[in-house]
Amino acid sequence: MIDKLQEIERRYITVKEQLADPNTFADMDKTTKLSKEFKELDQIMNAFYKYRHILAGIEGAKEIITYESDAELKEMAKEELAELLPKQEVLEAELKQLLIPKDPEDRKNVILEIRAGTGGDEASIFAGDLLRMYQRFCEKNNFKFEITDFHEGTVGGYKEISVSIAGTDCYGTLKFESGVHRVQRVPDTETQGRVHTSAATVAVLPEPEEFDIVLNDNDIKKETFCSQGAGGQSVNTTYSAVRLTHIPTGVVVSMQNERSQIKNYELAIKILKARLYDLENAKRQSEQAAMRKSMVSTGDRSAKIRTYNYPQSRVTDHRIGLTLYNLPAIMDGDLLPIIEALRMHENAEKLQASDVV
Repeated sequence: MIDKLQEIERRYITVKEQLADPNTFADMDKTTKLSKEFKELDQIMNAFYKYRHILAGIEGAKEIITYESDAELKEMAKEELAELLPKQEVLEAELKQLLIPKDPEDRKNVILEIRAGTGGDEASIFAGDLLRMYQRFCEKNNFKFEITDFHEGTVGGYKEISVSIAGTDCYGTLKFESGVHRVQRVPDTETQGRVHTSAATVAVLPEPEEFDIVLNDNDIKKETFCSQGAGGQSVNTTYSAVRLTHIPTGVVVSMQNERSQIKNYELAIKILKARLYDLENAKRQSEQAAMRKSMVSTGDRSAKIRTYNYPQSRVTDHRIGLTLYNLPAIMDGDLLPIIEALRMHENAEKLQASDVV
């Protein structure tokens, strides 16, 4: 571990020198990347310097105990050693966590998509409940939450809805939400009080940066049509809605939430890039699966990941076998206990697969 930390220290010094060079600031992309890297390295180095200081203290105390003839000094050294050894263990554990390979996607913003699944009208209502859960979570964690497109259900909720979410480590926080969410409860339309099971799918896509996905205009088929639903006088009278088809992959994005065709086009491009980036990311993950299998981080949206049982006020995450009996709080956005448990599980898997010892 020390060898790896010393290697990181050399990189830390290099990045620090580059950021101090006035010529660096002529390239804003380079400056941004270096600043982000420095922030990550600085956290590791702060822990490393504390760790190195404690190791020096332990070595000094051991030398006194071994070679010093003064009984009082030896006793003081024993007391210092007893105090430093537990600190060494704590810092070693912290450093091992910090040295776990980080996913560069974690820093990115998110396109969140929720779609009603099996269960008819109740599935649409549940999709709306999930939307509110994520909206409350974002409010509590200072994430910017913006609805970009939606199609309402016939009796409430949404058949599908797309949201743009921005914030620090946004994708790293929300990526565990991808998958099938299942609800068990008595629908309002149920006359005999029977519990029904419905589902909705959640897709969490990292929002690509400009240099991540380059779209060729010749690969995009653009169509315009009249908006459907709420929207005032422009509905069914102006061709403000936009449908984009990415010809090589067949990915289709429709956008009609804005009254302006230009704004709908910009939003559609943004979501199209996110979906194409997600396809590339899924391909990379599939290729790496043999090297590192993580049950939590696969993001397989065909897998049932969580059940919300209203009669028992129970939420179960099936990936790690976590069950909590505080469903109202979770539906009000208190997701951090689940997310932290999933993150710890993923980190444990990464640590086991890494060469950090």
